[in-house]
Amino acid sequence: MNRTEGRVTRRRFLIGAAGVGAVGAAAAVGLPRLLADADDRPVALVYRGPAACSGCAESVANLLVSAPTPLRPVYCGPDEEVDVTPETLAGAAVYAQPGGGTVGPAWRRTRSYAPHLREFVAAGGSYLGFCLGAYLAGNDPGYRLFPGQVRQYIGTDDATVHDTEDTVVAVDWRNQRRHMFFQDGTAFTVPDDNWDAVGATVLARYPNEVVAAVVTPYGSGRVGLVGPHPEADESWYRGPGLTNPDGIRFDLGHDLIQTTLLR
Repeated sequence: MNRTEGRVTRRRFLIGAAGVGAVGAAAAVGLPRLLADADDRPVALVYRGPAACSGCAESVANLLVSAPTPLRPVYCGPDEEVDVTPETLAGAAVYAQPGGGTVGPAWRRTRSYAPHLREFVAAGGSYLGFCLGAYLAGNDPGYRLFPGQVRQYIGTDDATVHDTEDTVVAVDWRNQRRHMFFQDGTAFTVPDDNWDAVGATVLARYPNEVVAAVVTPYGSGRVGLVGPHPEADESWYRGPGLTNPDGIRFDLGHDLIQTTLLR
């Protein structure tokens, strides 16, 4: 859920911090005018604040910008020019919750967002949750966007990771073995493992067959959740023994985004 403080420093992300779409759209929803130039990319609100670790929001924003259908990240949170309200969500296509610390403190800092996010997704918006953001999509506590149980992978039977240290985990993503940065990430279950019953698209499973990444419907919208970190760039792998045998690639994160946005 979190990474060692200072391992990834917060970057200046001028594209993501800059704007919210066309100036007219910004004025219509009362958002600050952060860019003078119009931009036709769909807006993705990316949470940045005390419930996210340093650098995590920026990594998610970079992933959104580089997706095959590029999105325009706008940072939101209690200390940003934009907070998470019905008015700001009305100007967005996506809300993204990055990784962070532990669930309890993060939930206390973000629980006021829950009814707004449920309304936003039910009306056709998209929610993307990365690690802690996936935990927060659950029910106990959480935004109640996921129709099953969100739990720690390290607590599942025959898990290949047994502690909360930074590591690299193997997953089978669309039936291909891949490797991802991992730190106490989520696993997802539904009753009887019947994912068809909840309309889910299972993207990845851990080696013990527990789901590691999934997209599910919620009302007219979709919820994309992932336990490991497909947004991790080379700076995440500077710790001892952290090497991704696949290299630094972002196609898995792009697949998560595209599948979540698919209508």
